[in-house]
Amino acid sequence: MSFKVNILGVKVDKVNVNEAADIIMEYIKAKDKPASVFTPNSEIIMMGYRDEEFRDILNSSELLTADGIGVVYASKIVKNPISERAAGYDIACATLERLAKIGGSVYLFGSKPGVAELAGKNITEKYQGIKIAGYSDGYFNEEKEKTIITNIQRSNPDLVFVCLGAPKQEKWIASHKNELPNAVYMGIGGSLDVFAGTVKRAPEFFTKHGIEWLYRLCKQPSRFVRMLELPRFGFKVLLKGRKFPQEK
Repeated sequence: MSFKVNILGVKVDKVNVNEAADIIMEYIKAKDKPASVFTPNSEIIMMGYRDEEFRDILNSSELLTADGIGVVYASKIVKNPISERAAGYDIACATLERLAKIGGSVYLFGSKPGVAELAGKNITEKYQGIKIAGYSDGYFNEEKEKTIITNIQRSNPDLVFVCLGAPKQEKWIASHKNELPNAVYMGIGGSLDVFAGTVKRAPEFFTKHGIEWLYRLCKQPSRFVRMLELPRFGFKVLLKGRKFPQEK
Protein backbone atom coordinates (compact mmCIF):
# COMPACT_ATOMS: atom_id res chain seq x y z
CA MET A 1 0.00 0.00 0.00
CA SER A 2 1.25 3.45 -0.91
CA PHE A 3 2.05 6.04 1.76
CA LYS A 4 0.89 8.75 -0.65
CA VAL A 5 -2.18 9.22 -2.80
CA ASN A 6 -1.99 10.96 -6.17
CA ILE A 7 -4.97 13.29 -6.54
CA LEU A 8 -4.94 15.11 -9.89
CA GLY A 9 -1.13 15.14 -9.80
CA VAL A 10 -0.81 16.34 -6.20
CA LYS A 11 0.74 13.63 -4.01
CA VAL A 12 -0.83 13.78 -0.56
CA ASP A 13 0.64 11.95 2.43
CA LYS A 14 -1.70 9.42 4.03
CA VAL A 15 -1.31 10.57 7.63
CA ASN A 16 -3.67 11.64 10.39
CA VAL A 17 -3.19 14.66 12.66
CA ASN A 18 -1.08 12.92 15.31
CA GLU A 19 1.09 11.17 12.75
CA ALA A 20 1.71 14.49 10.99
CA ALA A 21 2.64 16.20 14.27
CA ASP A 22 5.04 13.35 15.12
CA ILE A 23 6.72 13.67 11.70
CA ILE A 24 7.06 17.44 12.16
CA MET A 25 8.68 16.91 15.57
CA GLU A 26 11.20 14.54 13.99
CA TYR A 27 12.21 17.32 11.58
CA ILE A 28 12.38 19.83 14.43
CA LYS A 29 14.58 17.59 16.57
CA ALA A 30 16.88 16.76 13.66
CA LYS A 31 17.01 20.42 12.55
CA ASP A 32 19.24 19.45 9.63
CA LYS A 33 17.35 21.27 6.87
CA PRO A 34 14.45 23.66 6.24
CA ALA A 35 11.31 21.51 5.90
CA SER A 36 8.02 22.66 4.42
CA VAL A 37 4.58 21.40 5.43
CA PHE A 38 1.53 22.20 3.28
CA THR A 39 -2.07 21.26 3.96
CA PRO A 40 -4.06 21.45 0.70
CA ASN A 41 -7.82 21.29 0.49
CA SER A 42 -9.82 20.64 -2.69
CA GLU A 43 -9.45 24.23 -3.87
CA ILE A 44 -5.66 24.19 -3.48
CA ILE A 45 -5.37 20.85 -5.30
CA MET A 46 -7.35 22.37 -8.15
CA MET A 47 -4.83 25.24 -8.22
CA GLY A 48 -2.09 22.65 -8.53
CA TYR A 49 -3.95 20.74 -11.23
CA ARG A 50 -4.18 23.90 -13.36
CA ASP A 51 -0.70 25.26 -12.56
CA GLU A 52 2.22 22.88 -13.04
CA GLU A 53 4.67 25.18 -11.25
CA PHE A 54 2.46 25.36 -8.18
CA ARG A 55 1.87 21.61 -8.33
CA ASP A 56 5.64 21.06 -8.27
CA ILE A 57 5.90 23.32 -5.21
CA LEU A 58 3.24 21.31 -3.38
CA ASN A 59 4.94 18.03 -4.28
CA SER A 60 8.35 19.33 -3.20
CA SER A 61 7.22 19.68 0.42
CA GLU A 62 8.42 17.30 3.10
CA LEU A 63 4.84 16.74 4.26
CA LEU A 64 1.56 17.28 2.41
CA THR A 65 -1.65 16.53 4.30
CA ALA A 66 -5.35 16.38 3.44
CA ASP A 67 -6.98 19.53 4.80
CA GLY A 68 -10.52 18.97 3.59
CA ILE A 69 -13.06 16.18 3.52
CA GLY A 70 -13.20 16.51 -0.28
CA VAL A 71 -9.59 15.34 -0.47
CA VAL A 72 -10.44 12.33 1.70
CA TYR A 73 -13.38 11.43 -0.55
CA ALA A 74 -11.18 11.87 -3.63
CA SER A 75 -8.64 9.41 -2.23
CA LYS A 76 -11.42 6.82 -1.96
CA ILE A 77 -12.51 7.45 -5.55
CA VAL A 78 -8.99 6.73 -6.81
CA LYS A 79 -8.88 3.56 -4.68
CA ASN A 80 -6.03 4.71 -2.43
CA PRO A 81 -7.93 5.94 0.63
CA ILE A 82 -6.79 8.35 3.32
CA SER A 83 -8.23 7.33 6.69
CA GLU A 84 -9.16 10.82 7.87
CA ARG A 85 -8.76 14.54 7.34
CA ALA A 86 -5.60 16.17 8.70
CA ALA A 87 -6.35 19.90 8.85
CA GLY A 88 -3.57 22.45 9.16
CA TYR A 89 -4.94 24.10 12.30
CA ASP A 90 -5.32 20.75 14.06
CA ILE A 91 -1.80 19.71 13.10
CA ALA A 92 -0.48 23.08 14.31
CA CYS A 93 -2.19 22.58 17.70
CA ALA A 94 -0.88 19.02 18.05
CA THR A 95 2.62 20.18 17.14
CA LEU A 96 2.55 23.07 19.61
CA GLU A 97 1.50 20.66 22.35
CA ARG A 98 4.54 18.50 21.62
CA LEU A 99 6.89 21.45 21.10
CA ALA A 100 5.93 22.96 24.47
CA LYS A 101 7.24 19.86 26.24
CA ILE A 102 10.77 20.53 24.97
CA GLY A 103 10.62 24.32 25.34
CA GLY A 104 10.71 24.93 21.60
CA SER A 105 10.07 28.17 19.72
CA VAL A 106 7.67 29.30 17.02
CA TYR A 107 7.75 32.34 14.73
CA LEU A 108 4.36 33.76 13.69
CA PHE A 109 4.13 35.29 10.22
CA GLY A 110 0.97 36.49 8.52
CA SER A 111 -2.48 38.06 8.85
CA LYS A 112 -3.24 41.71 9.68
CA PRO A 113 -1.03 43.88 11.90
CA GLY A 114 -1.44 42.95 15.57
CA VAL A 115 -3.00 39.54 14.95
CA ALA A 116 0.25 37.56 15.26
CA GLU A 117 1.03 39.23 18.60
CA LEU A 118 -2.41 38.36 19.95
CA ALA A 119 -2.07 34.82 18.64
CA GLY A 120 1.31 34.55 20.36
CA LYS A 121 -0.17 35.65 23.68
CA ASN A 122 -2.89 33.01 23.46
CA ILE A 123 -0.47 30.30 22.32
CA THR A 124 1.94 30.88 25.23
CA GLU A 125 -0.96 30.84 27.69
CA LYS A 126 -2.36 27.58 26.33
CA TYR A 127 0.90 25.79 25.54
CA GLN A 128 3.10 26.64 28.49
CA GLY A 129 6.74 26.15 27.61
CA ILE A 130 6.43 27.50 24.07
CA LYS A 131 8.66 30.45 23.24
CA ILE A 132 7.59 33.03 20.63
CA ALA A 133 10.65 33.67 18.46
CA GLY A 134 9.11 36.66 16.68
CA TYR A 135 6.21 38.19 14.78
CA SER A 136 5.59 39.61 11.32
CA ASP A 137 2.29 40.59 9.75
CA GLY A 138 1.39 39.50 6.24
CA TYR A 139 1.60 42.94 4.63
CA PHE A 140 5.04 43.58 3.19
CA ASN A 141 6.96 45.06 0.29
CA GLU A 142 10.36 43.94 -0.95
CA GLU A 143 12.25 45.92 1.70
CA LYS A 144 10.10 44.67 4.58
CA GLU A 145 10.35 41.12 3.25
CA LYS A 146 14.13 41.27 3.64
CA THR A 147 13.63 42.36 7.25
CA ILE A 148 11.25 39.46 7.87
CA ILE A 149 13.79 36.97 6.49
CA THR A 150 16.54 38.53 8.61
CA ASN A 151 14.35 38.33 11.72
CA ILE A 152 13.66 34.64 11.10
CA GLN A 153 17.37 34.00 10.53
CA ARG A 154 18.37 35.78 13.74
CA SER A 155 15.68 34.23 15.92
CA ASN A 156 16.44 30.72 14.59
CA PRO A 157 13.03 29.23 15.51
CA ASP A 158 12.08 25.58 15.55
CA LEU A 159 8.78 26.17 13.80
CA VAL A 160 7.40 28.94 11.58
CA PHE A 161 3.71 29.43 10.86
CA VAL A 162 3.40 31.14 7.46
CA CYS A 163 -0.19 32.34 7.18
CA LEU A 164 -0.48 34.25 3.91
CA GLY A 165 -3.19 32.16 2.23
CA ALA A 166 -2.73 29.84 -0.72
CA PRO A 167 -0.93 29.91 -3.07
CA LYS A 168 1.06 32.85 -1.70
CA GLN A 169 2.30 31.09 1.44
CA GLU A 170 3.46 27.97 -0.38
CA LYS A 171 5.24 30.02 -3.04
CA TRP A 172 6.86 32.22 -0.39
CA ILE A 173 8.24 29.25 1.53
CA ALA A 174 9.50 27.57 -1.64
CA SER A 175 11.19 30.70 -2.98
CA HIS A 176 13.00 31.51 0.28
CA LYS A 177 13.65 28.03 1.64
CA ASN A 178 17.34 28.07 0.74
CA GLU A 179 18.02 31.27 2.68
CA LEU A 180 15.95 30.40 5.75
CA PRO A 181 17.36 28.63 8.83
CA ASN A 182 16.76 24.95 9.52
CA ALA A 183 13.20 24.82 10.85
CA VAL A 184 9.77 23.56 9.86
CA TYR A 185 7.72 26.01 7.78
CA MET A 186 3.98 25.37 7.85
CA GLY A 187 1.62 27.08 5.41
CA ILE A 188 -1.62 27.18 7.38
CA GLY A 189 -3.74 29.97 5.91
CA GLY A 190 -6.03 31.73 8.38
CA SER A 191 -4.91 29.80 11.46
CA LEU A 192 -3.29 32.84 13.11
CA ASP A 193 -6.69 34.53 13.20
CA VAL A 194 -8.13 31.48 14.93
CA PHE A 195 -5.26 31.39 17.45
CA ALA A 196 -5.79 35.10 18.04
CA GLY A 197 -9.52 34.66 18.51
CA THR A 198 -10.36 37.25 15.85
CA VAL A 199 -12.00 34.50 13.78
CA LYS A 200 -13.91 31.62 15.31
CA ARG A 201 -13.41 28.13 13.99
CA ALA A 202 -16.48 26.17 12.98
CA PRO A 203 -18.26 24.37 15.85
CA GLU A 204 -17.24 20.76 16.49
CA PHE A 205 -20.30 19.39 14.69
CA PHE A 206 -19.17 20.97 11.41
CA THR A 207 -15.49 19.99 11.76
CA LYS A 208 -16.32 16.45 12.89
CA HIS A 209 -18.59 15.84 9.90
CA GLY A 210 -16.28 17.48 7.37
CA ILE A 211 -18.63 20.37 6.54
CA GLU A 212 -16.59 23.24 7.91
CA TRP A 213 -16.88 24.79 4.43
CA LEU A 214 -20.65 25.07 4.93
CA TYR A 215 -20.21 26.96 8.20
CA ARG A 216 -17.76 29.38 6.55
CA LEU A 217 -20.15 29.88 3.64
CA CYS A 218 -23.01 30.70 6.02
CA LYS A 219 -20.77 33.21 7.82
CA GLN A 220 -19.36 34.66 4.59
CA PRO A 221 -21.79 34.31 1.66
CA SER A 222 -19.22 36.16 -0.47
CA ARG A 223 -17.22 32.90 -0.50
CA PHE A 224 -19.84 31.35 -2.81
CA VAL A 225 -17.79 31.82 -5.98
CA ARG A 226 -14.76 30.17 -4.36
CA MET A 227 -16.95 27.30 -3.15
CA LEU A 228 -17.82 26.48 -6.77
CA GLU A 229 -14.39 24.84 -6.91
CA LEU A 230 -15.71 22.02 -4.71
CA PRO A 231 -18.09 20.51 -7.32
CA ARG A 232 -15.51 21.19 -10.07
CA PHE A 233 -12.95 19.26 -8.05
CA GLY A 234 -15.38 16.39 -7.51
CA PHE A 235 -16.25 16.12 -11.21
CA LYS A 236 -12.58 16.32 -12.22
CA VAL A 237 -11.63 13.51 -9.83
CA LEU A 238 -14.52 11.36 -11.08
CA LEU A 239 -13.59 11.95 -14.72
CA LYS A 240 -9.78 11.89 -14.56
CA GLY A 241 -8.70 10.94 -11.05
CA ARG A 242 -7.98 7.27 -11.77
CA LYS A 243 -5.75 8.17 -14.71
CA PHE A 244 -3.08 9.49 -12.33
CA PRO A 245 -0.70 6.69 -11.30
CA GLN A 246 -0.66 5.62 -7.66
CA GLU A 247 2.68 4.76 -6.08
CA LYS A 248 3.16 1.19 -5.00
